[in-house]
Amino acid sequence: MFCMIFASDNWAGAHPAIADSLMAQSHGYVPAYGTSELDRKVEKRFSEVFEREVAVFFVGTGTAANSLALATANRPGGVVFCHREAHVNVDECGAPEFFSHGARLDPVDGALGKMDAARLEAEIRRFPPHFVHGGQPMAVTVTQATESGTVYSLDEIEAIAAIARAHKLPLHMDGARFANALVGLGVAPAEMTWKRGVDLLSFGGTKNGCWCAEAVVLFDLSKAQEMQFLRKRAAQLFSKSRFIAAQFDAYFAGDLWLDLARHANAMANRLADGIAASASSRLAWTPEANEVFAIMKREVATRLQQEGAIFYDWHVPQHLAGSVGEDEGLYRLVTSFATRIEDVDRLLAAC
Repeated sequence: MFCMIFASDNWAGAHPAIADSLMAQSHGYVPAYGTSELDRKVEKRFSEVFEREVAVFFVGTGTAANSLALATANRPGGVVFCHREAHVNVDECGAPEFFSHGARLDPVDGALGKMDAARLEAEIRRFPPHFVHGGQPMAVTVTQATESGTVYSLDEIEAIAAIARAHKLPLHMDGARFANALVGLGVAPAEMTWKRGVDLLSFGGTKNGCWCAEAVVLFDLSKAQEMQFLRKRAAQLFSKSRFIAAQFDAYFAGDLWLDLARHANAMANRLADGIAASASSRLAWTPEANEVFAIMKREVATRLQQEGAIFYDWHVPQHLAGSVGEDEGLYRLVTSFATRIEDVDRLLAAC
């Protein structure tokens, strides 16, 4: 029996270059709490990557990054608009609400994990400015790449940003798989963020070869002072922050982060092509990053798992209702920087 890991990119370890960078920083003494020379170097590198001065705050998890970013937009009775299947809405145990002291997440529908701009406009209008009982809009958040493995186009981001801007709301991007989305679109980081109207970014490295490296990136520098206190209060100000900085230092060196994401996406495309050609399985939709969703006979999925394949069954989204047979299931398979061609081919051969 062999083991084929497609459970999550969180299962993959750290890339050797990132592990080496951590080891190199494990000796000696440097100033703590984000004041070291390495911290400053990496903060400057973030500004270079995004082609403008940004404020960067290292945190330990994507949940912390999302929750703290949204907390900067907090208002009494605040309402955050997100896709119904967004990670902030279904997978963060109320942390965004907790860190904003009671803000609500208001779900907006849209096919394939992407918020529909017209529905967003209609949903925001359900909260008129002077109706105190309903609460007040405070932010919009999009996930890039989405929980469905799809990617917002630049025009789609810009359309959502225009609606947010018209209602004087900041736009946040959950970029846990930021690099996968970026290479999928083939654009520069600036083009996918602030040039399209994004104000706040959760920048993820953990899913793409880092050990534990996430960051809140603020394009609005006026929010930086408040974020200092929000991060400290949330117990996310690491004393030995050089170890997060060390990961990002290696991550950006020689565009390693983009190479790792390209490999993960390429493995997803190879997997998707094989499933599309299978007689016993089919693609639920075309992947655009590193998550593949397949509809399989339950007996096929069970057999694959018995033969050593690890992947998750998945809830059937609204737009697929009725198209998955009673003897079928929807399954998610995720590739990573560590996915090997031979593992993809072994799984496909066993389908």
